[in-house]
Amino acid sequence: MTKKWFTETVENTQQMMGVAPEQGLSSQEAAERQSQYGKNELQEKAGKSALELFAHQFKNPLIFILGVGAIVSYFTGHLVDAIAITAIIFINALIAFWQEFKAQKGMEALRQMAAPSAQVKRDGEWIDIPASDIVPGDILKISTGDILAADVRILEANRLSIDEAALTGESEPVDKTAKVIDDETVGLGDQLNMGFMTTMVTSGTGLGLVVATGMQTEVGHIADLMANTEETKTPMQERMDTIAKTLMFVALGVVAVVCAIGLFYGMPWLEILNTGISLSVAAIPEGLPTVITIVLTMGSTRMVKNNALAKQLAAIETLGSTTVICSDKTGTLTQNQMQVMKAYDASGRYWEVSGKGFSPEGQFKPLSHNTDAKQSPEMMKGLVVATLCNDSEYIMDGDKSTVRGNPTEGALIVAAAKAGLNQSEMLTSGGYSIIEKFPFDSSRKMASVIVKDPEGNHFLAIKGAPDVILRNAASFMVDGMSVDHTSTATDGNLALAASASEEIVANYEAAIENFAQDALRTLAVGYKALTEADLERDFEELEKDITVLGLYGIMDPPRPEVRDAIKSCYQAGVRTVMITGDHALTAAAIARDIGIIRSEKDLVVTGAELDEMDDDKLRQICPEVAVFARVTPEHKLRIVQAQQFNNEVAAMTGDGVNDAPALRRADIGVAMGITGTSVAKDSGDLILLDDNFSTIVKAVRQGRQIFDNLRKFIRQALTANVGEVSVILFAFLMMGPETILPLTPLMILWINLVSDGLPALALGVEPEEKDLMERKPRKRNESFFSDHLGTRILTRGLALGGMSYMAFNWALTNGFSANYAQTMAFAMLVFAQLWHLFDSRTFTSLYRRNPFTNPYLLGAVAVSAILSLGVIYTGLGQLIFNTEALAAGHLFGVIMAASLPTLVMSAVKEATKTKWM
Repeated sequence: MTKKWFTETVENTQQMMGVAPEQGLSSQEAAERQSQYGKNELQEKAGKSALELFAHQFKNPLIFILGVGAIVSYFTGHLVDAIAITAIIFINALIAFWQEFKAQKGMEALRQMAAPSAQVKRDGEWIDIPASDIVPGDILKISTGDILAADVRILEANRLSIDEAALTGESEPVDKTAKVIDDETVGLGDQLNMGFMTTMVTSGTGLGLVVATGMQTEVGHIADLMANTEETKTPMQERMDTIAKTLMFVALGVVAVVCAIGLFYGMPWLEILNTGISLSVAAIPEGLPTVITIVLTMGSTRMVKNNALAKQLAAIETLGSTTVICSDKTGTLTQNQMQVMKAYDASGRYWEVSGKGFSPEGQFKPLSHNTDAKQSPEMMKGLVVATLCNDSEYIMDGDKSTVRGNPTEGALIVAAAKAGLNQSEMLTSGGYSIIEKFPFDSSRKMASVIVKDPEGNHFLAIKGAPDVILRNAASFMVDGMSVDHTSTATDGNLALAASASEEIVANYEAAIENFAQDALRTLAVGYKALTEADLERDFEELEKDITVLGLYGIMDPPRPEVRDAIKSCYQAGVRTVMITGDHALTAAAIARDIGIIRSEKDLVVTGAELDEMDDDKLRQICPEVAVFARVTPEHKLRIVQAQQFNNEVAAMTGDGVNDAPALRRADIGVAMGITGTSVAKDSGDLILLDDNFSTIVKAVRQGRQIFDNLRKFIRQALTANVGEVSVILFAFLMMGPETILPLTPLMILWINLVSDGLPALALGVEPEEKDLMERKPRKRNESFFSDHLGTRILTRGLALGGMSYMAFNWALTNGFSANYAQTMAFAMLVFAQLWHLFDSRTFTSLYRRNPFTNPYLLGAVAVSAILSLGVIYTGLGQLIFNTEALAAGHLFGVIMAASLPTLVMSAVKEATKTKWM
């Protein structure tokens, strides 16, 4: 919606749209406009086909190198090697394809939210038409329960209220009016004379003039943002791309060096090709993509147990890299259940109301006095009024407490239940009955009901805005007695109070200010005794001369566990920023309460202020902003982009349609599983099954542990690869033209996939390091090889390769066959990397890690050792791998010698505190 229709009067809007509300559009005009504007539908961009997704998996540099290796193996007669490598390629591609093959349902979910039909005026008659046939200029009838079929300018509003939470983030239904709004800068949540496509009418009736349809609506604008918002690669995907390219260049470089040496020695091309194949297989950890997927899947399973469902496996590790969490307020940081937090009576007494959400468990705790709420006549009478003057209904479904109707009114019923008043019992067996209701409307800002009490007397129960109730007050109930109201000229200043009633008014106004400072929504209650004659009077006469009873401060309170969760984030170096469509005052109060705002330097910025900033200014202030309030979908998207420009790894939480573009753009989008719309869930990478912010913190911990374990696995896998490459290089350099390969390509594949890959999988369930949540988050561009991990891989790998070559050379020197020598080299490398596994478990040294804390690793090492011995000692293994059975003494010597690189280098590292070894 480009034009600001909310600034136009009803008359101007009708004139500009060329329609008279009495007649509506003619059928001919409607047809012409549909030809001009198109169908009232959201348009969808075509996604990748399944075949395109599958083909995309083969663009991985690792897959490319393996493919070349398989082709060369086939044409040089190494059929078994070619089949094995090809199988690995397709297994990796299928796993990656399955991970990415998910329907792009975001747009379809938006379509499903739209109304199927609507009632419009055409040719002077009200008719039902498919919502897709609505055109700009149509007059739309609005009724309770309707889903608005287009964006409309409200023409008439009869107690009309619309739930816009999914679109604006506003936690309460919005009361609508036809009055013009002069301020052109107001956001969607404050456009009270507008109705928006896909929002639901919660009460009342009205008429609306359609001003935008299809992709021109606010929801259409969000759909366009979603379609054109680029999904960013996760930090892990970027790191894996870097590893793949690095390994590709290393492999090509090593092959080039060996080929150059072979040509220098005048070796036959076939031998050089065989060596090149062996080296390419040795340099690439074939099982790396598969094992990483399996490790992430195991992490995903553990996350589900903690109420976090990962839609994309790569997103799991991203959580561990998160540096800033941009969190929605309602339902994530708060309970999404309105609750009476404080109460006040005319005697000047405050109570704090405990409990959680809509549960009746809780009590009124006196503040600075000793009076029980049940001993305050005005408090109990006020709760009776709040319960009876109420259109909501309290429902107990087993152990679950819910409210049907307006959440704010429901909070009053629950508060009364905490004081022993049961709404259902009062209206059934309690003797109370409702005679007539006068619903709330935005003009008089109050609601009232005529009640018949158990004694047969009638009274008017009234609730509403405190200033309106005070303005219509005739008296106050103080300790059960009525104090007449004589003046209200004190403006909350007790020093100016000249009478008891003026002091009471001043106290009330101070209480209202007190509640406002705590960002509480304040409702006042009162009553008026009625005579038989009063029952015939108009409600406007009855709602005067009220006896005021008390005040209630209501809000959607923070979840109890959120404070500790945000504190844990802070200690872990993860900043939490609140981004909400709610008002700045409410958002800031909650942010202070839960620890997001920690000092006066933490800024609160509104959507209107964001509109005045360019992107450079936004990027500058982002590190200092704790709360973004009253924001639009575009604002959320800009904020996430600004965080990413500042090299932050940004997580974004949300539940509404308005959150979808930012969820899609963020490094990790976190959608709410309970209150979240289908659009939000389809746009996010992670779904919180309990809508709880503390679950994100648990997921961050899990993500960090997974990243640690992936680094441990990569260290183990690449160390083995360096060992395999180096043993072949040592042979080439030491043996010259008469080089015999210490390892065959199939032996290398076995080491990579079985003797190394299988135990390395157990590193995926390695217990977390003690300092896991005390470290600062990783930088976006931080490599897997940071903190000297690359040098440790190189030094340990060369040591493993050196030991393997020594075993190979010893066997040849002592007259054993080439196959026996290769078996010695194979066994040495297998057991050397099995020993190395115990050092890969930690970033310190194996001497500081209990070897029995990961039983899966011990089992995997045993299985790997047995399987590898089967390759050496079984007929089938000898046939396939060209191995020979080793003498018992030689095997024992190999196993002992294989431990030396790990035990000796770890001891040196422990003694010298060097990180590179």
